Amino acid sequence: MVVDSLNTTFAALSDPTRRAMIERLSRGPASVHGLTEPFALSQQMISKHIAYLVRARIVIKTKRGRESVCTLRPEAIKTVSDWAFSYRRFWEESFDKLEEVVKQMKKEEVRDDRKHG
Repeated sequence: MVVDSLNTTFAALSDPTRRAMIERLSRGPASVHGLTEPFALSQQMISKHIAYLVRARIVIKTKRGRESVCTLRPEAIKTVSDWAFSYRRFWEESFDKLEEVVKQMKKEEVRDDRKHG
């Protein structure tokens, strides 16, 4: 379930228009019309992007009278953050090991310079 959810979330985040919509929604709810304004896209294309975000459970779309309002679900993005964080430890450990190798190489270089210099 988590992998399927991540796949859907990453697919939703792969599009720059949807990422821009998410960025806008991170500042608060917006009407569908409000999300349409900054893009040179048809209402139909915007609606498809919103539907994708809703399907990925990143956005909730509700009706307020005649207007549809979109709200960000931050917990969907947190799932991606949690997944990426688990790899952060791997990279930090790898960088620590690399740092030790570099330090050792520098020590050997200094010893070689003293022998030949």
